Amino acid sequence: MWFVQPKQDHISQIPWIHADETAIMSWQIRARNYNVFVANILFCVLFVVCLISAYLSSFVGVSLLSKAFVGGGMFVFLILIAMSMTHQTSILVYRFTDQYAEECTWKPQMEAVKPFLKWSAIISMPIVLVLILMDPSLLITSLGPLAMGIAAWMMGTSKGYQELHGMQHHDYDWRKADKVYLYPGRDIIGLNVPWYHPEMDEMIPEGIKEIYCKEGERDKVLNFLTNNLPDIEVVEEKFHL
Repeated sequence: MWFVQPKQDHISQIPWIHADETAIMSWQIRARNYNVFVANILFCVLFVVCLISAYLSSFVGVSLLSKAFVGGGMFVFLILIAMSMTHQTSILVYRFTDQYAEECTWKPQMEAVKPFLKWSAIISMPIVLVLILMDPSLLITSLGPLAMGIAAWMMGTSKGYQELHGMQHHDYDWRKADKVYLYPGRDIIGLNVPWYHPEMDEMIPEGIKEIYCKEGERDKVLNFLTNNLPDIEVVEEKFHL
């Protein structure tokens, strides 16, 4: 799964657009590159929904064992889905040359969801069959492995899903930046610079490109920018993530 993936040096593996130019600074980081506060609130709401759904589903069982199995299984299944929605992390890799900055980002957990559902269905189905033989009232539990198997199959055939977890690659002339934003309370820098928006297929004349720094290294990146752009304006201000 994505939370036990070994650390890798992605910098040397990425086909950089400006690979012919020497890198001045580069780093990689795993981060939640969105509004964390909103995501946490959403998770709390979904957590309550999962509890209620698990409690209601426990009434399906007849015996105490079947009630506990159905309710507990439903809660685990729903909470994993909720966490995959609200606690996604991205791998972000940055490379700065003398003129250009490049950013590659992708969500490794999106690639892990499909095999997780597939193997969960394969492993849980024999267990469910044994439990059904012990207690026929647990027949309803077979819907869980079947649902996970169908979901894995749909993900494997969905073009939208494949595009969702694909790598996004952006490059821009960082020396054209005229303002630096320091996001309060987080190791994030916003660089106000013209850049190409692939989804809109046009240049954004003034758009903030967020730069996620390693913990405690925001000042290092800021010093790099201010030393090379001595006239740039620096402000501490929140911006859209």
